[in-house]
Amino acid sequence: LAIAICVSGCSHPQENKDILFQTATVNALLEGVYDGEITFQELKQHGDFGLGTVNCLDGEMIGLEGKFYQIKADGMAYLIGDSMKTPFGCVTFFEPDKSVLLDKNVDYNQLEQYLDNLLPTKNIFYAIKIEGVFRYIKTRSVPRQSKPYRPLAEVVKNQTTFEFHNVEGTIVGFRCPAYVEGINVPGYHLHFITKDKKAGGHLLQCQMQNVKIEVDCTSEFYMVLPKSSEFYKLDLTKEKQAELEKVEK
Repeated sequence: LAIAICVSGCSHPQENKDILFQTATVNALLEGVYDGEITFQELKQHGDFGLGTVNCLDGEMIGLEGKFYQIKADGMAYLIGDSMKTPFGCVTFFEPDKSVLLDKNVDYNQLEQYLDNLLPTKNIFYAIKIEGVFRYIKTRSVPRQSKPYRPLAEVVKNQTTFEFHNVEGTIVGFRCPAYVEGINVPGYHLHFITKDKKAGGHLLQCQMQNVKIEVDCTSEFYMVLPKSSEFYKLDLTKEKQAELEKVEK
């Protein structure tokens, strides 16, 4: 497993496509650092698939097949312009190493168990894409924030949730190893977008059967840290895992 870290401004297009590229840390996002320096034009140099958010924490972000979408607090998906920026984004060039058809009925917890049994090790990163018709999907998004920014745990108290029934679409996300606690989300972090690219959000619950699952094994991790005074002043030694789990679920 290769890990590289640099500060914002030293990013460059990747030659090796089996890399998870990340901007900032999830704990910085939890603390309310919602303004990043990296544009989506720059982010696209590092991946065509991924998730994250948008500056001012304006909704949920999902990247699929080279296009990036912002699911705002109204639940609708909007194409993201190249000049827009992200405070937290994770992307890779999706090239599946494993593909399976899941023909049994599973919910979110059962899906995680199924995937864990499918993966060769829990000690590397995985990009995960699930396509099909979903019996039930529940997602959320968060409203655009104004300064002074509140911590993410406070913001999600005002989240809006959306429910879909018998909807065709794609789940996009990652499984990260437990040792990235504080840097990324340990375990699964998944977003959803409908096939027509009109709606979606951060995945909270699901019920699925007869879906196609593709997994991209990723053994390299590259993170670009912010250069902002807000990030420099943070105390990132605090234990945040319990808070993150509340935010994620």
